[in-house]
Amino acid sequence: MAKRDYYDVLGVGRSADEKELKAAFRKLAKQLHPDANPGDKTMEAKFKEINEAYDVLKDPQKKAAYDRFGHQAFENGGMGAGRGPGSAGAGFGPEFTSSMSDIFEDLFGDFMGGGGQGRGRGRGQRGGTGAARGADLRYNMEISLTEAFTGKTAQIRVPSSVACEVCHGTGAKSGSAPKTCATCNGQGAVRSQSGFFTVERTCPTCQGRGQVISDPCSNCGGQGRVTKERMLSVNIPAGVEDGTRIRLASEGEAGLRGGPSGDLYIFLSVKPHEFFQRDGADLFCKVPVSMTVAAMGGDIEVPTIDGKKARVTIPEGTQAGKQFRLKNKGMPVLRSAQAGDMYIQVSVETPVNLTRRQRELLKEFEKDARHNSPESEGFFAKAKAFWDGFGS
Repeated sequence: MAKRDYYDVLGVGRSADEKELKAAFRKLAKQLHPDANPGDKTMEAKFKEINEAYDVLKDPQKKAAYDRFGHQAFENGGMGAGRGPGSAGAGFGPEFTSSMSDIFEDLFGDFMGGGGQGRGRGRGQRGGTGAARGADLRYNMEISLTEAFTGKTAQIRVPSSVACEVCHGTGAKSGSAPKTCATCNGQGAVRSQSGFFTVERTCPTCQGRGQVISDPCSNCGGQGRVTKERMLSVNIPAGVEDGTRIRLASEGEAGLRGGPSGDLYIFLSVKPHEFFQRDGADLFCKVPVSMTVAAMGGDIEVPTIDGKKARVTIPEGTQAGKQFRLKNKGMPVLRSAQAGDMYIQVSVETPVNLTRRQRELLKEFEKDARHNSPESEGFFAKAKAFWDGFGS
């Protein structure tokens, strides 16, 4: 089967410069790498194909030869026995390492543990103190809707790891120091051959730190940190919503052997309120009014979230479900001077436990009622027409 054009393999034009070639190869390598497609022979073959193409096109001399002669430039000993990208014995030896070296960080950062950040930490540890960043912590806090309205400063107790005061976070006993790991020679990683490519893994002896502690601190057991409960102050701004996350930088778990601390994340949940339901910055309050007030109108007082009262005028003939808006009486908008609105939803209450006199008055009212209930009259008029349509 004829080989594909190297430029087509990488998806670039023949005028592509070194930067474009590298970007195209990096993108394809991440998609086709065997670690991302375990057991997929097709992807493995494509990965080998793009590596071969990039190995030629990134080298100015090889690229010039390919541009002039095509694949024939590397056949019949054109590049030296066993060294051409298409030669039977080439495989993925030194040239594979060469073509992959400039993107090794990206590939193995993604495929072997959490992206470039994790990889960067590993490299920073090699030959150093063996320090590692501490883990992030989560703290769940429940507040009331009133506290979400006003904001507050809360004191919380957080059990976490802090730097050991005896060894000052080094993990080594006083008077001693960490030693270079003999397994990886301080590199923090070991390499092994797996099929046609080389795999680099975290050193099992030093766990990627590059150093080992032969005489650990007795207080922390060589970890450089101990567990301790701390008291922290958390500022909760006015207007926070349920599910809001607050980050306290460097207040998480202490780093290993003097490494930087992680962060602490406060996750807020807002308790339901007895009067108000929240929708963003707006508040809704369902207020029951008597049948007489709804019929004849009147004034009522309703509570507001700030603990005060607001007077609402109920017009004559107000129906159940009618809403009245109180501007700027809702929740504050986070980190702004604006506020939402409060909506009063009327619920007309039907009288209960009627006395004999009240029943008599209602029956008398019913006899004299003419067109006082337009919605009810309209509904039953439509219902009658509906029934008539069925000949009932």
